[in-house]
Amino acid sequence: MMNYSEFKQEAFKIAMELGCDAAELYFVEGSSFSVNVIEKELDEYNVKRSFGLNLRVQFENKNGYAYTESMDAPEDLVKRAIDNAKAIEMKDEHPMQGECSYKSVENPENPLTSLTEKEKIDLAFEIERKMFEKDDRVVRVEDASVATSKRRICISNTKGLDAVKESVVSYTIAAPIMKQGEDYKSAYAFRAGGNAMNIDDLACEAVSETAMQFDASPVPAKRYRVLFRNTAAADLLAAFVPMFSAAEAQRGLSLLEGKEGEKIASELINIVDNPFYPGYERPFDDEGVPSVTKSVVEKGVLKTLLHNLKTAKKAGVDSTSNAGRASAASPIDVAPSVFYVEPGETSYDELLKRLDNGLIITTLSGLHSGVNEVSGEFSLLAGGLLVQNGEVVRSVDQITVGGSFFEFLNGVEVIGSDLWMSPPIGPVIGAPSILVSEIQVAGKQ
Repeated sequence: MMNYSEFKQEAFKIAMELGCDAAELYFVEGSSFSVNVIEKELDEYNVKRSFGLNLRVQFENKNGYAYTESMDAPEDLVKRAIDNAKAIEMKDEHPMQGECSYKSVENPENPLTSLTEKEKIDLAFEIERKMFEKDDRVVRVEDASVATSKRRICISNTKGLDAVKESVVSYTIAAPIMKQGEDYKSAYAFRAGGNAMNIDDLACEAVSETAMQFDASPVPAKRYRVLFRNTAAADLLAAFVPMFSAAEAQRGLSLLEGKEGEKIASELINIVDNPFYPGYERPFDDEGVPSVTKSVVEKGVLKTLLHNLKTAKKAGVDSTSNAGRASAASPIDVAPSVFYVEPGETSYDELLKRLDNGLIITTLSGLHSGVNEVSGEFSLLAGGLLVQNGEVVRSVDQITVGGSFFEFLNGVEVIGSDLWMSPPIGPVIGAPSILVSEIQVAGKQ
């Protein structure tokens, strides 16, 4: 079998001989480890090696893709890519990135990845044990897991691009099941990167999040002042990330199409896409375009959508370095890197006082079925806390929060300082806690 350099040279030579205008290889190799412990026994144990090679050719003003998991038949791969290009009826103007340089980035300290497999398994058992120690109401554990992965990505083309990046991801998860009377509750917490081995804090948070749900009941249906806790605010933002994709806008599937320069949110809202966010740095996107930090929304005004080279050419702008691939076998699309609402200076405790009377939303569910990414409307099951005179009174469940994403953005009164980032599985989405003037809540009649 050839190595990557040999395969690349041969594939590019054949592609040009067969009449291609350009050719590009996207190569991924990596390894991953994950273990989950339930009831003092291994529930899942996975060690995987991944390998994938995706060839894109430009042939007669069309782009054709072909995928393989072996490096021993470059001619066959090229011919399949050309055949796929021929099958496309319309021209596909999708440029390739040429030779360029990148900002140097370093993978952050990640102590979990240096552990042996046995040590990772022992750590998972320890996570489970700590959850039982924290509260007598813990009766089972839904998840006590440890996961690590390493990936190397190479992007090369006949226009002089040769880009290489490596990434390391690690995280731990704790999810207890607790019983009080006849009531069962569950929640989860995670730690990632350099914090992944802080399992005592992890177990404390998971148990606390679960215990908080007991003695909950609905509230009357009406409009409430609402404090979206950082985790819930990030989940809501994540559900509407596709709205910021130029690809979706150009397909007519985003209300933000053509809205650059217009006010779409409260002037308190700043949303950035930052591929250099500490702990998640990447030098380039999945087309090899050098990473750049950009303001997507600045003081409530939409400054840019997220672009890859294709959508940027169509819009007559530069790429925002947001090309993404769901996998090595997938074609190029648009994806955020680290996408978040910038935090303010108000602490969570101060937000609670500012809320005075209303609801804290801590969890949202039904994010796939209860969100319309095109219209911006949402109706989501939620849980949280009832607040009176700036003090938490009790837990709340069996309610539904609904409205428009733009209503949410424009109703912001205060931005918290407690920025929270989602687990590092795919694009990372973050938000601080956000106080909103009012949101419709459906509860008991």
